[in-house]
Amino acid sequence: MEKRIYRPLLGCIADDFTGASDLANNLVRAGMRTIQSIGVPEDSQTLNTDAIVISLKSRTISSYEAIKQSLQAYEWLKAQGVEQFYFKYCSTFDSTPQGNIGPVTEALMDAIYGKCKGFTIVCPAFPEAKRTIFNGHLFVGNELLSESGMRNHPLTPMTDANLVRVMQAQTHRIVGLVNYASVRAGPTEIRARFHALQNEGITIAVVDVTCNQDLESIASAIADIPLVTAGSGLAIGLPNNWRIHGLLDLNESADILPPASGYQAVISGSCSQASNAQVLDFCQRGLPTFAIDPLADVSQVNMAQQAIAWAKTHLKNGPILIYATTQPDNLKSIQQKLGAIHASELVEKILTEIAMGLVEVGVRQLVIAGGETSGAIVQALGIKQMIIGPQIDPGVPWMSAISPCSKDKVIHLALKSGNFGSIDFFTKSFTQLSNLYHD
Repeated sequence: MEKRIYRPLLGCIADDFTGASDLANNLVRAGMRTIQSIGVPEDSQTLNTDAIVISLKSRTISSYEAIKQSLQAYEWLKAQGVEQFYFKYCSTFDSTPQGNIGPVTEALMDAIYGKCKGFTIVCPAFPEAKRTIFNGHLFVGNELLSESGMRNHPLTPMTDANLVRVMQAQTHRIVGLVNYASVRAGPTEIRARFHALQNEGITIAVVDVTCNQDLESIASAIADIPLVTAGSGLAIGLPNNWRIHGLLDLNESADILPPASGYQAVISGSCSQASNAQVLDFCQRGLPTFAIDPLADVSQVNMAQQAIAWAKTHLKNGPILIYATTQPDNLKSIQQKLGAIHASELVEKILTEIAMGLVEVGVRQLVIAGGETSGAIVQALGIKQMIIGPQIDPGVPWMSAISPCSKDKVIHLALKSGNFGSIDFFTKSFTQLSNLYHD
């Protein structure tokens, strides 16, 4: 069937760069041609794609600035004529008691519906990545969010797993729950629960999810809701809403990327449990690694220059790893000496300088671990837009882009959320990319 329209159907606003690629990955897997924009595009030209994901770096900035940037993204997407808006946050609901998920959700609802009107959902679940919701409580694997490694996150420690309570603390609107029994009963019952909550004055509903079938039911139930807020998991079911109306074909070539070339490198700034395990796996394989010590950099040791010089002697032998990833106790010690915010900004600055140096010497396949790290590096490389390719692990695809630093040659990027990926993710990524062109 020939596609009947030539404008984007879904407009997405993501609060960090790894989360944006996570969402775009799921949309591509479901057959939607998807473009990821770095920040709000500078022009108003309609893009020839099914979905647009605007990547913001708004998760940990002030609520005022997060709202401002998100509304700018909304206005640009609105001008594109999209049919539905999607505010994407992390599957572990990363935020502080003040926001930014609640304030941004409220601002988008006010813009779309009017003050105190409308309805939306909260659904960070992603079962493939072991993020589920039961009775409004978010689980990471078999642990409550508040008992997982997220309780030690350096910027957004999550100490409460009750999403209704967490979200209610961040918004003036009333938050309710669509529990598992309603979700399991299917789309009709979910919609009935939505109406019941609205009759009670509730305009935001946390929705339980334990498996992909639940996500598909929820996706069907929200087909006519202008704004949804969620992690990336919900995107798996959304494309079918347009497909059943003949507005979207199954695009078999949605994840095609150009061939890869150049040197291979990993930069890890995440201190999550998963990233620590991935760094250890890379080290145990005997592959070249370089550890960043922010305290040494403060002592007038230029860690970025040292790392780039070291990389030049190892890149020709295969993938290298440069990392600031460290265990919680050491991270806490660094934060106590430098201050949490200064430590984070310093590491970000060092890793960004390293990334630019690596690309300038020929790295064209780059894996980046950590949302804040990914955002800083992509912005520093001057990348404006990324094409989404095949999935490496749930939530993480390969992407291609052009950077001024790459002398107009294609760079392949994988932006990994700290908590995502198998233990061998760093090495597996390059193997998969190589196999794409040799199968």
